[in-house]
Amino acid sequence: MNPSVSSLGKDLVGLEDLSGDQIISILDTAEPFKEISERRIKKVPVLRGKTIVNLFFEASTRTRVSFEFAEKRLSADTVNIAASGSSVVKGETLVDTARNLEAMRIDMVVMRHGSSGAARFLAERIPSSVINAGDGQHEHPTQALLDLLTIRDHMGRIEGLRVCIVGDVLHSRVARSNIYGLLKLGAEVAVCGPPTLMPPAIQELGVTAFTRIEEAIEWAGVLNVLRLQLERMHGGFVPSLREYNRIWGVSSQRLAAAPRDVLVLHPGPMNRGVEIDSDVADGPHSVILNQVTNGVAIRMAVLYLLAGGRQESAEAAKQGGEA
Repeated sequence: MNPSVSSLGKDLVGLEDLSGDQIISILDTAEPFKEISERRIKKVPVLRGKTIVNLFFEASTRTRVSFEFAEKRLSADTVNIAASGSSVVKGETLVDTARNLEAMRIDMVVMRHGSSGAARFLAERIPSSVINAGDGQHEHPTQALLDLLTIRDHMGRIEGLRVCIVGDVLHSRVARSNIYGLLKLGAEVAVCGPPTLMPPAIQELGVTAFTRIEEAIEWAGVLNVLRLQLERMHGGFVPSLREYNRIWGVSSQRLAAAPRDVLVLHPGPMNRGVEIDSDVADGPHSVILNQVTNGVAIRMAVLYLLAGGRQESAEAAKQGGEA
């Protein structure tokens, strides 16, 4: 496999940079990789000999572990580095950290960082492939891709669907990546939440904005419910968590009033009883655990494609052959 012929280019920084065809290619490539996770021996030798560094400057459980599973199931060699255990705490810059890793002859870096644009900054300065695992309030492309795959699995399509992203859109990199991906695949997209948690001029991205959750549920076939990112809030964005739940929380009573069955997603971690009630998160509308399962397959697909694999060869790669 030759990285220079990757259908995605060298890096995956965000979905804003990708075409609809490239996004579909990732989703289609993920399909055969789903089956690997169901095997007794969950491993194929597709990335044997590749070295991948997981460089996480922000806390993460799902994304970090999902990438680790994806890498190991493709037989890559992995190194995990957290900011607290790196030379960054001694004042080393991001580029110096990456260049030192490059000197050890790595192939890919999966990075989560608190600064918007950090992934692109790094990608432009090192020859290894860079995968953005979330940068500040910018993008989280693999989360959006697994959301798209989950929606397609359950609805059979994305084109023509009405998808509403509910909650803390202002601080959400997941929301931005979802908006880019959904619109490129032909969905109608809306956002809903308090005006204090909406980016200025959000409609310029091509979305509809609701301020009442009841209107959003009446309109949508799919809800993607976002966590209130309290760690990024430095002011009175909402009166209280209880008040937020009362006005904007997704509850079974509100879903029961919908004119159709509504699919409910959540990128996690959830604030139960705040943006989503437990009976919804654990109920028949929810596909939240399916998202987690699909996350491994999507990340396997992204790693495979960036390493030079081809979508049409993914089935052979699943069986242990070379692409």
